[in-house]
Amino acid sequence: MPKEGVELMPEPEDRAILTAVDRGAEGYSGEDYGLSDKEARDLRRPLHGVSSFVWPYGAVGGAASIVVMILLWPMIQPLITPYLPASEWAYESSGVRQLGDEGLDGSGIKVCIVDTGIDPSHPDFKDMNLAGFRDFYAFQHDQVRDVSQSHHGTSMAGLLIANGSGPLQGMAPKVTLSVAVGLGPEGTTGNSVRVADAIQWCRVSQRSDIISLSLGGPFEASSQQASRSVSGAVQDALDNGIFVVAAAGNAGPNNIDVSTPANVEGVISVGAYDRFLTPWSNSSIGSYLDPYNELDRVWPNQKPEILAPGSYILSTVSSQKSPPYAYSTGTSDAAIFVTATLALILQDLTDKGLIDLTIDGDDRIFHVKKALAESAQPVKNQIGHDIRSGYGMLDAVAWRNAVEASANNW
Repeated sequence: MPKEGVELMPEPEDRAILTAVDRGAEGYSGEDYGLSDKEARDLRRPLHGVSSFVWPYGAVGGAASIVVMILLWPMIQPLITPYLPASEWAYESSGVRQLGDEGLDGSGIKVCIVDTGIDPSHPDFKDMNLAGFRDFYAFQHDQVRDVSQSHHGTSMAGLLIANGSGPLQGMAPKVTLSVAVGLGPEGTTGNSVRVADAIQWCRVSQRSDIISLSLGGPFEASSQQASRSVSGAVQDALDNGIFVVAAAGNAGPNNIDVSTPANVEGVISVGAYDRFLTPWSNSSIGSYLDPYNELDRVWPNQKPEILAPGSYILSTVSSQKSPPYAYSTGTSDAAIFVTATLALILQDLTDKGLIDLTIDGDDRIFHVKKALAESAQPVKNQIGHDIRSGYGMLDAVAWRNAVEASANNW
């Protein structure tokens, strides 16, 4: 604290600027302020009185303000959300907008999302191409909806297909979308049979090109080998040439491995990075061993494979909210960035006649994953694969270019 006898003296050019001086100092004359000398001296005030007010009253007031903000945040957030940035850092850092600027929008690519459903009344979904909806939670297949209070499925779908009527523009708005309710209101994997059935529906009924899984759970050694298990359903999809993108999980950094089914060899397992281009603190790390065969994982199937934006990403929520947008964080969001990018790449290669997605057995999953590993942007001084940051951060344009360069060798 300042000693007694010190005063604050305003500067003549800007009285908001205060200089601490000894009380006996002459100071500026009244003429410098356009005042009398007495009025000029009256402008000065003791610093001790100010500091006494700042402590403790200012500190207590500041602390109280923070507490009030925390308590009232649920009411404040809807009022300020329309004026907050729409997470453009995520789209710019990943390069996905550059693919969109080339005219790519996901047209002709079939994406199936297994999640909590989707809110069809959201204004951003007015023009969506919804090819199918299946409810494996309550079996109410004719009621297209989101069964969770957190609107997780709606949020994930918004990142992919939002039409831009609000502050959000989806990354691949013209994909042919199918939605399966594989998660319940709790928003976690829960019943593995339910999730497995949803994945099988995406493969058999919807004949999807990409299955997007912003979900995950722990590895269950006794059940994962069964044909109706999550990993079994995923392997069926991979064997049929369907790309599977899954969230690595939000259990890091002291977890044992990425979540099921992100731990399946052919799946693209996605961790998250934040706006500082560093791995998100809770993004799950991978294991060196494959839990299904207990062998070392090898390139390009080491886990996780890639990091994508996943911190404070603005997206859609229930149409009953005002406004119907909110931020979310996690590897779920990151997985959608990879799903959307892959949809744009597949559209581009299909339009150029470089691939035919109706033909199975062309090893395309291996080649696409190889290109992903080769094109990833290293995190800081990273060399090779890292169990926390994978092969690096998503670079959409470099990934597309790498896939295109190798397409003739599939």
